[in-house]
Amino acid sequence: MPTLPSDFLDGVRDAAPLHLGIVPFGLVAGVAAVEQGLSVFHAIGFSTVVFAGASQLAMIELLGSDAPLAIVVGTAVVVNLRMLMYSASIAPYFRDFAARSKTVASYLLTDQAYALSLARYNRDSGTDRFAYYIGVAASLWVVWQVATIVGALLGAELPPEWGLEFAAPLVFLALLVPALKDRASATSGIVGGVVAVAVVVAGVPFHLDIIVAAVVGVLAGLSVDSFGGDA
Repeated sequence: MPTLPSDFLDGVRDAAPLHLGIVPFGLVAGVAAVEQGLSVFHAIGFSTVVFAGASQLAMIELLGSDAPLAIVVGTAVVVNLRMLMYSASIAPYFRDFAARSKTVASYLLTDQAYALSLARYNRDSGTDRFAYYIGVAASLWVVWQVATIVGALLGAELPPEWGLEFAAPLVFLALLVPALKDRASATSGIVGGVVAVAVVVAGVPFHLDIIVAAVVGVLAGLSVDSFGGDA
């Protein structure tokens, strides 16, 4: 009987703590889809095709408010523009992958898969990169899909006192805090967070808070780094 590669199992194991945060996030996405008028079948198909938590919730909200299709699609693109940065950053590690493997990897790319994989590659050069990445990304995909299906089936029956809306920020905080290793990265994280809140409060449309905060945060980190932020 064939055994799974050890690096694949390492990926699943490293992603396991994040599964706990993905479950309530996925439940919220499933519930929101049904509450906005999508059928269970459409909610499940939507989650499978899009597979992007933040943009899924944004699109569902816009669909529920009868926004034009161009605005719905455009918002999803804007929210997911950070994936371009992730792809460019991780691409050198995937250079030797077959085209089919790159296609699968691109579909499964998430914030969590990117962060965990890049940390592992930098720490252990002998890692089977594709096996580890798939261990992380595919396990996250399975958990997300199951959670959204359960959320869609349960609909609005989940009690609001569970506070599931806090799942997404908690997952991202779990990824962010360990990455703040020096003054430059800490500055980038803090400035980005403050700017994101400010943009939301200001009411900037089309969910541009993520993009604006990312750009300003990166520029702040680079500025600190150029003046010896690691010293």
